[in-house]
Amino acid sequence: MEQYLIFNDLSYPIISVLLLLPLIGALLTLLFKSDRALLLWGFAVTLVTALASLPLYTHFDASTAQYQFVELRTWLPALGLDYVVGVDGISMLLVMLTTFIMPLCVLCSWSYIKERMKEFIFVLLVIETAMIGVFVSLNTLLFFLFWEAMLIPMYLVIAIWGGPRKDYASLKYFLYTFAGSIFFLASIIALYVQTGTFFIPELMGQPFDFAFQAWIFLGCTLAFAVKVPMFPLHTWLPAAHVEAPTAGSVILASIMLKLGGYGFLRFCLPMAPEATLYFMPWLIALSLISIVVGGYLALGQTDIKKLIAYSSVGHMGFVTLGIFLLNDQGIKGAMLQMINHGITTGALFILIGIIYERTHSREISVNSALGAMMPIFVLFLGIFSLSSFGFPGTNSFVSEFLVLLAAFSKYPLVGALAVVGAILAAAYMLRLLQRMVWADSDGHDHHDEDEGEGKHHVLRDLNLREIGTLSFLVIFVFWIGFYPAPLLDVMDASVAHLIEQVEAGAGPETLHVMTELSDKVGALFTSSAPSAANF
Repeated sequence: MEQYLIFNDLSYPIISVLLLLPLIGALLTLLFKSDRALLLWGFAVTLVTALASLPLYTHFDASTAQYQFVELRTWLPALGLDYVVGVDGISMLLVMLTTFIMPLCVLCSWSYIKERMKEFIFVLLVIETAMIGVFVSLNTLLFFLFWEAMLIPMYLVIAIWGGPRKDYASLKYFLYTFAGSIFFLASIIALYVQTGTFFIPELMGQPFDFAFQAWIFLGCTLAFAVKVPMFPLHTWLPAAHVEAPTAGSVILASIMLKLGGYGFLRFCLPMAPEATLYFMPWLIALSLISIVVGGYLALGQTDIKKLIAYSSVGHMGFVTLGIFLLNDQGIKGAMLQMINHGITTGALFILIGIIYERTHSREISVNSALGAMMPIFVLFLGIFSLSSFGFPGTNSFVSEFLVLLAAFSKYPLVGALAVVGAILAAAYMLRLLQRMVWADSDGHDHHDEDEGEGKHHVLRDLNLREIGTLSFLVIFVFWIGFYPAPLLDVMDASVAHLIEQVEAGAGPETLHVMTELSDKVGALFTSSAPSAANF
């Protein structure tokens, strides 16, 4: 076991601290009575957790693919089950994303949440522990427990603090996610029965026969495809986003959707490499459909939140496309796209929450002609809109460029079809920007009188709290856009090792299967079927 691990050399168990801080903070919310005190407490706990996660980055050794900051303790010795947590170059970045998004979720709820504040802060902190737990778990059963621990709190966020159709949206979210989790649990049990271990690094690269790999791959893929979400399992996402409060939408977009992509990288590719190669054409095809369908549906929306929700389907399609291209540029682009989507789409949902608090509508027509009335709001909207469709100089340009470069270098037709999604993204975001900034107003005035029955909406520009929240994310838009090297360097060794694991699973029998498969489906992506050397 030790050959996979670099044990924690800090003076304290940093990962356990990150797991316990939000959980202890959640329990201590029971002591507070004032809503303002609860908000301050929630912000303090999430901010301290974010600062406590910084040593993961500053002390991380990017030259190795081994898991670092590892903590190993006996849990259930009868089953050979240990509490083992750690991070590599893939999971560390997602932990950092989680810890730094959560304080923003509290800030954007400052005036949005009007009731049951104690329960709301409690649930947010429990969700943070569960999300961090998924990214740091090196044990399949522990991974699953954290995976499921997110389900009920997120269901409650939508069901209690959501919009008019919150019952429908929360139930749909629960059923889709729970159904996928059943197949995931069955895969975990099958892996344990086959190997006698729950330890994730030991399960990677095992010489499983192809039939077993295929079933494991399909079981895990159903769970991860729901979470991403991939077409045709995406229909729960727009409903959940539209009805969720702002913080719920930010958590869904910035972090929870990334769990599916992370699952593909942690389970499917290294544990079922032959099956990954076999099903790769179909996953690429579904990714392309997600990119195009997500963009097309976003183009026709009049509800701002639903537009951004459908755009997430398209953006996450770039993630799965990059993963299943199975080359260095594609997987790095997918990882970077997960980070960038978390930053940009999270910011867009915060902006939607801000304007909804002022106009009580998410319709584009009601929230038009804001340029003269809310110039600071429009400035942030413009920056994040440009980032969303990958304008050069912004963070999303780098990640989408890497995925497209990987696609064109391997399957030119795949790259050409993915470009259609990028064009659609520019179309719907520029349309949104044009109508919200310059189009004729439909029922709001720029003055300071109080809102009342029969009066127009009063539109005040952003306050200092809102400016600070969005400015923090703007820093990353341009930092990653102009200098992504630090993030790419962190993931370099882990991505290279992952590709080696997949290639090691492609023995002679695999290549023979792939040659036969190429004759049938290779024409989907190239003018001539790819040879075994492509894999």
